[in-house]
Amino acid sequence: MRSVIVGSLLVVVGCGGASEPTATTVDPVGMAQAVAAGIRADTLLAEVERLASDAFEGRAPGSEGETRTIEYLREQFSTLGLAPGNPDGTWVQNVPLVGITPVEGDTLRVSRGDDTRTLEPGADYVAYTKRVVDRVEVDAEFVFVGYGAVAPEYDWNDFKDVDVTGKILLFLVNDPPSDGLFGGQAMTYYGRWTYKHEIAAEKGAAGSLVIHELGPAGYPWEVVGSSPYGESFDLVSDDRNMGRAAIEGWIRRDAAASLFEMAGLDFATEKAKAARADFQPVELGVTGRTQVRNTLRTIDSQNVVAMLPGAGAPDEVVIYMAHWDHLGRDESLTGDQIYNGAADNATGTAGLIELARAFTLGEPPRRSVLFLAVTAEEQGLLGSRYYGEHPLYPAAQTVAALNMDVLNQWGRTRDLTVVGMGQSQLDDVASEIAGRLGRVLTPDPEPEKGFYYRSDHFSFARAGIPAFYADPGVDYLDKPPGYGIAKREEYTANDYHAVSDEVKPDWDLSGALDDLTFMYHMGARLAATDEWPEWSVTSEFRAIREQQRPGR
Repeated sequence: MRSVIVGSLLVVVGCGGASEPTATTVDPVGMAQAVAAGIRADTLLAEVERLASDAFEGRAPGSEGETRTIEYLREQFSTLGLAPGNPDGTWVQNVPLVGITPVEGDTLRVSRGDDTRTLEPGADYVAYTKRVVDRVEVDAEFVFVGYGAVAPEYDWNDFKDVDVTGKILLFLVNDPPSDGLFGGQAMTYYGRWTYKHEIAAEKGAAGSLVIHELGPAGYPWEVVGSSPYGESFDLVSDDRNMGRAAIEGWIRRDAAASLFEMAGLDFATEKAKAARADFQPVELGVTGRTQVRNTLRTIDSQNVVAMLPGAGAPDEVVIYMAHWDHLGRDESLTGDQIYNGAADNATGTAGLIELARAFTLGEPPRRSVLFLAVTAEEQGLLGSRYYGEHPLYPAAQTVAALNMDVLNQWGRTRDLTVVGMGQSQLDDVASEIAGRLGRVLTPDPEPEKGFYYRSDHFSFARAGIPAFYADPGVDYLDKPPGYGIAKREEYTANDYHAVSDEVKPDWDLSGALDDLTFMYHMGARLAATDEWPEWSVTSEFRAIREQQRPGR
């Protein structure tokens, strides 16, 4: 038996069965709690450090970093005694991707009459194409379509009867800020930038640009604009994505405002009009001309799958998942070029290994447990989307999917944040487990950022499978009020999708141990029973599940 110091906690680690957790905490404020057997501070940190090391080159799909990541995960799961999770006897599910890299040298020229200006990629805008072609060209008028929402359930249509075929559409980020509509403060799928590009394609637009504003977007411009020529990926499809608009991307708020100024309009005034249901699209009379030239490659990236077969109902599956990928390296940067992705998501991937270890210490559960490390989350949830569309185990036989994306690095919390609280009966299971552990569940404190639609559980929700996503809490022990939100904002401003996302000397993983213990008990409960959690009556995913499991 030995001890490890984690922040202000002494974690005593021994050995024992899964039914008798052997890691106990000395709690300075009286919230005594056991850490599940197998979940350890030293191994968690070592796994994060390994995955986030420069040797893994930022874990980009299709890179040497992917090869090393896949081999490391396969080695870890095999050593724990798990079985290959693919029914074909392998540890992986191939995910066919096309890599699209824009060629440098193109700009966006905008003009109205004699007034012509040049916008620079990276500084003013980012444009790419999801069409798998060598080159696309657009020469079209800009049309401002507000938030671009077409939501019949809210009697809302930002397009009205205006034909935007062949136009370049400008969208505001997020949902319309309308009282009682679109989830109130919480973002709906209509607010996601992915939806805006989808509706642009549906309307026959030539281009689709989302106007970036720091507050509504939830992250700085540098997240989307720092690498305008970086490789992006999409799933290989039969139509090679020709149904998409020719160009998609982002435009900086000040650059967008200049287009309105060229049209004799004020951006803030037009934005305010877009908050009303009677908003009409605004034709700016400004023309944009650009091209995007690409180099292309196709690859098979990989989801890693490991299985603990169930002893009583092996065909019923509980899934734990985390995405292993990050942003790779950018050789155009001076100095540090590697996006190590320590928090995002080496922590969640390491947590997947820790949970697997916890499950292998005891007797096999009644149901099977699948440990799924997915690829290309940072490219638009592609690995999880592919699994949702090509499941290795039928959706109707999948009980639930429990997702981890960025674990707590800053100490213990009383609470645990449930992103998408109210979506399903998994909240009831979570509430019971939290109460047993002396913790409380709280809703997402930043619902306007739409985190429910920004991580891999969403791919499972769209496939009808009840999905649960828990973020770190914000009510920290021995910390002043507001500390948790301040740390979130600090991470978003300084480290999110930046080369600085590395293991920090002041990390305190005691809160991560608590959260992993919660996740372990939640999955163990689902794997031990015969219950089938359902979507709530108000969930948009309920109808899909009812078709999968009729009569329930």
